[in-house]
Amino acid sequence: MSIGASVKRLEDYRLVTGKGQYVGDLQFPDQCEAFIIRSPHAHAKIISIDTGEASRLEGVMLILTAADLPEDLNPIPMRLSPDPILEKALQFPLAKDRVRYVGDPIAVVVAANRYVAEDAADLIKVEYEVLPALTDVYQSLRPEAPLIHPLAGSNEVYIINGRKGDAADQLKSCKHVLEEELYVQRHSGIPMETRGLLALCDDNEKLTVYGAAKVVHFNHQLMARLLNKNKEDIRLIETDCGGGFGPRGEFYPEDYLIPFASMRLKRPVRWIEDRLEHFKATNHSREQKHKVTVGFDDDGRILALRDEIFFDQGGYIRTHGTTVPSLTQAMLPGPYDFGHIELITHVVLTNKTPVGTYRGPGRFEGTFVRERVIDMVAQRLNLDPTIVRERNYIRPEQMPYSNGLFALGQTIEYDSGNYLETLDHARKFMGWEQFAEKQAKAREEGRFIGLGFASFVEKSGFGPWEFAEVEMGPDGRVVCKTGLTEVGQGITTTLAQIISDQLGIPYDYISVIHGDTDLVEKGNGSFATRGAVVGGSAAWHAAGELKEKLLQTASGVLDVPAADLSLSNNHVIYNADQHIAMPLADLLKICADQGVDLTVKYTFHIDHMTYPYGCHAAEVEIDPDTGAINILNYYIAYDLGKAINPMLVEGQLVGGMAQGLGGALYEELKYDEIGQLVSGSFMDYLIPTSMEVPEVKTAILENCPSPLNPLGVKGAGEGGTVAVAPALANAVVNAMQEFALPITSLPVRPEQIREALKQAKA
Repeated sequence: MSIGASVKRLEDYRLVTGKGQYVGDLQFPDQCEAFIIRSPHAHAKIISIDTGEASRLEGVMLILTAADLPEDLNPIPMRLSPDPILEKALQFPLAKDRVRYVGDPIAVVVAANRYVAEDAADLIKVEYEVLPALTDVYQSLRPEAPLIHPLAGSNEVYIINGRKGDAADQLKSCKHVLEEELYVQRHSGIPMETRGLLALCDDNEKLTVYGAAKVVHFNHQLMARLLNKNKEDIRLIETDCGGGFGPRGEFYPEDYLIPFASMRLKRPVRWIEDRLEHFKATNHSREQKHKVTVGFDDDGRILALRDEIFFDQGGYIRTHGTTVPSLTQAMLPGPYDFGHIELITHVVLTNKTPVGTYRGPGRFEGTFVRERVIDMVAQRLNLDPTIVRERNYIRPEQMPYSNGLFALGQTIEYDSGNYLETLDHARKFMGWEQFAEKQAKAREEGRFIGLGFASFVEKSGFGPWEFAEVEMGPDGRVVCKTGLTEVGQGITTTLAQIISDQLGIPYDYISVIHGDTDLVEKGNGSFATRGAVVGGSAAWHAAGELKEKLLQTASGVLDVPAADLSLSNNHVIYNADQHIAMPLADLLKICADQGVDLTVKYTFHIDHMTYPYGCHAAEVEIDPDTGAINILNYYIAYDLGKAINPMLVEGQLVGGMAQGLGGALYEELKYDEIGQLVSGSFMDYLIPTSMEVPEVKTAILENCPSPLNPLGVKGAGEGGTVAVAPALANAVVNAMQEFALPITSLPVRPEQIREALKQAKA
């Protein structure tokens, strides 16, 4: 059996031996370089753009402004969670008459090399009329606030309502009511490789674009539509990707501008985003304010939840539409059976970089809010916070369970789960029953240690479909073409293991082709932790149908029912005694002689997502002099139904934890009052290094398989990230409980701890 084995990744040898190929590695004859000129202002009208002097600079080949683009060019549409109401706030590839954030693209310079392009950019004169910048959602909602998109009629471009029962009425009768405001800061994915694109247009108007990622086929269709070309005349090719995490691979202005420039010049044009551009132009994420009210009884049973959420969208609506706020709201109840829920989310425009998804979108934010509130309830009642969780969990016998909320075109309905089990694993591993004694002893020694827990439910396996084509060659080797893409998650290895199990051949006999629109006929791509669930199921079915073709052929030769035969270890075997019936090589010769087509295409459809879940636990020690947080132990218990490759799952959990750690303690995209990004370099934007990331212990559980796919699998891409912040925050509060440290915002800073200690001493 290949499924369930921690086999080596097929992707790695080429990469670790330096044979990876990224956009920056590509070089073609007559290739030139593009540079994007971006607004230095957060909000301003464009009065004029003078490109005369720049166009005369030697080596400059093309300068584009909005006036040079087609008059009928549409803005970049939404890929997910679209709504016509939002269309008046979409972004055009180049700003026409107004800029709405620092980094808004206003012109493109193409030159013989990047140096000339940047020199030319310095010569372009842009006259602006600077307008007041709105950098906070509350500021943006004031009646006197200027409209960021006048045609939209309001800076509050969307409202999302969610309701179950009658929370307002229930709160009136609750014995205990807790009200709190919580904040999750703006931050985003910081891949090692920034975005890049290389476009070539030949004399026959055939356009080839390198650098696509994540959703190659969607971007292919959208590029054809915006460029007014036939899809057949465009080929998108996925290069190696130095990190995805959500922001990479969406359709940005540059995904139109660079191919357009190549079409104008009939030359290869490459653009590579520098790090400052990445901070200013690539999707941000996470920033939300929550006003939470919960009602509960003496036992900590939460009877009603109300939350008013203010979502900072930035200057435009981008391809994700309302995905992030919708998921925040729909997944906010998490693993708990709350009888009455009332949620309202305000999607608000500000003069900051637009936002999109980042690993665990909406769940990172909602899990922090919910799990902090759970601990606050426990603290109010002087109860064990793990017992409060236990008393509120959805029980296994309630599955499938709907929380009555809605996101991504479907009602949230958990497919399977035993949430208490993961908490029990965490409590046992971390020694929760003995921790009070351990903590008291440490306190006698002048040490502040604390232990915190955070439970979560993830979503994975977003449909509606995915495609796979499986073909076996005469040598017994298999090629799988998949609509998924590789962003580092190991999809080649995963699909190879799935197909290996079906066809009874070694997993390294299987190669996987992805991310090339000329070779793979269709696909939805890799996002929303969908690869193993949807793409894996498509490959499983395609390989299964291929197996049936092989066994039917063998059945005719052996005069044995196909149901009595199997494939194993490159042989056809009899099921009854496991004896060899014939080598697979002989069967393949027979198939060739009989003209049996050994190619199968399969499109797997799924109507509902799958929901993995787990529990994070963190033990920390606080330095009382500096407020520094030292993570002593970290543990994740995670149930994903079935692990195709446990080693890959562990890698996802540990890597995800590192990114969650950044959001919990370090990372923040901070703006000043005029909309300037003040943390736009690694001098100011802190990310955890290997020195800060602790050893993470994991328990990969397979106790609640999903009934929604043939593999029983759920996704593993985001569970390592979403609960880090509340686990650490709860641990810090536990360590500092005698000082009543209020942690209601991220990131958790040492200065917050020092201030609490200072006030306690005063």
